[in-house]
Amino acid sequence: MTFSIELNPIVSSVAALVVPWVFAVPAMAETNLFVSYPPNNHQTSADRIFIIGTAGADGDVFVNGNPIDRSPAGHFAPSFPLQVGENQFEVRYGDRSISLTVMRQSLQPTVTGQLGFGSIEPSVDIARMPGELVCFNAVALASATTSALVRLGNRTVSLLPDIHANDLPSNLAVLVGQNQPIPPTASMMTYRGCTQFETAGNWGTPVFELQANGQLISQPGSGSIEILSPDTINVAEVVVEGGVARTGPSTSYSRLTPLPKGAQAQITGREGEWVRLDYGAWIRAEEVEVLRRGVPPRSIVRSVSARHGARWTDVFFPLQTPVPVSIEQEDDTLILTLHNTTAQTDFIAFDADPWVERMTWQQVSPTEAQYRFHFRSSQQWGYKLRYDNTTLVLSLRHPPSFSPATLPLSGVTLVLDPGHGGPEDLGARGPTGTPEKEVVLAVSLLLRDELERRGARVVMTREDDIDLWPHDRVQIIEKVEPDLALSLHYNALPDNGDAENTAGIGTFWYHPQSHDLAVFLYRHLVSDLSRPEYGVFWANFALTRPSVAPSVLLELGFLINPDEFEWIVDSQAQQALALSLAEGIEAWVAEHR
Repeated sequence: MTFSIELNPIVSSVAALVVPWVFAVPAMAETNLFVSYPPNNHQTSADRIFIIGTAGADGDVFVNGNPIDRSPAGHFAPSFPLQVGENQFEVRYGDRSISLTVMRQSLQPTVTGQLGFGSIEPSVDIARMPGELVCFNAVALASATTSALVRLGNRTVSLLPDIHANDLPSNLAVLVGQNQPIPPTASMMTYRGCTQFETAGNWGTPVFELQANGQLISQPGSGSIEILSPDTINVAEVVVEGGVARTGPSTSYSRLTPLPKGAQAQITGREGEWVRLDYGAWIRAEEVEVLRRGVPPRSIVRSVSARHGARWTDVFFPLQTPVPVSIEQEDDTLILTLHNTTAQTDFIAFDADPWVERMTWQQVSPTEAQYRFHFRSSQQWGYKLRYDNTTLVLSLRHPPSFSPATLPLSGVTLVLDPGHGGPEDLGARGPTGTPEKEVVLAVSLLLRDELERRGARVVMTREDDIDLWPHDRVQIIEKVEPDLALSLHYNALPDNGDAENTAGIGTFWYHPQSHDLAVFLYRHLVSDLSRPEYGVFWANFALTRPSVAPSVLLELGFLINPDEFEWIVDSQAQQALALSLAEGIEAWVAEHR
């Protein structure tokens, strides 16, 4: 599993946009003491670290002079607290020893003068509309500061202390049960203030001022403030396939429905390399072309028609201009929202369809027209969105035509994705240095054979030790348009996890159409193989996001757990796992024929 680089985990890169560090795998015959993780001079912000490794099964292994617990095979994964700064560890077995230095970085801002360095906001150039709040933040030493303000042009904005300025941990904290707010440190204080500008123009760079210890301390910001003219209409046109829309101006913010190439919306704000669109989403400036227009992109929608094919139903929404769209799935319903659109719909040409029971619409707000597709089953099989000139085409996947007369999975197409691969992407590593990429490929090939024996057509994203980026794997899924897509992995944890006591099967889904499959396979594997339960998670991973088919990512056990590692690398257990997975897929397909 991929984790945030901030936590410096043992990595298993299943999500897009995260590039992990990797190691070369040593030859285990060279030593009878081996530390797989962490590397020497490892840096982390976690408050503790686990040490993963192995040694001969006889005798004791000591860390800083104290014996540690080990598995019957000699593997270990104890955790140790970290102080801020340098932490030294000596791992010893017999006459062999390994020294490790781990640097814990403080999450508190570094202080320059009385202001927290890097803690001033805005930290990049921003643009807002007239009358919109523009807010400023600064972190300062609480004991020294008596007042704080911002000067911008002829404007002075007071900054008041925010005693409730809790921080939030990474999303990954939920995986180790530590996702509660983090109270501010007593020594630092966050100061906040907002104002409004009614006049368009560039107001320059704000200057932050503190009264501290009887002295006036000034520090300029690193971003300028611009107020956009309401008389100038700048429009963003998406120029990439599937423009990534988000809830805020960085990759830390959540994804929204990808925008089809050609979609247009007025720009209402900028922040660094991001632009804000008028329906509330943010998108990278590099994914759009900025156009000057006399009016904002708006459309009406009148008649709607459909064309039923062998595998897909295409629904056509003729529009005056290609507007932003959103998709929401419920059990037996798919909801399409056309933003900046007003309905004048009086006729819909939608013939009787064996898959879609009916289509309805409503104007949910003055600028949002919503169309609902009600299916005859609670299991949805996929959708696609594209613009053909200014006509939006929504394609709805039909249920697969399974033909189990001869073999139980005849007519079923699956994409199997063995995670990681190649010299640069090992994935997680076990106590002996065994990389995730090798074990997951072995199990995937066994599973392929089991599925093909049942009549399935199986497309592998890789069958050898090759490099593939997550988007390469996604493109294979989108090209094949399988009935199901499964990405297979083995798990790890952030540095502050408990590697000794965390084990078990986990499954991950993104689109509601994938939820039932994720839960079914999870329950089947846990029960059939008597494995520990890790859980079923909604997860924003690249290999869970494809919408053309139910797509699930499976973490089949924790490679870093000393005891579970032995089960993971056992060849008979791998065969049993592949057999159980094939049986689970067969049973799920049988339920949804």
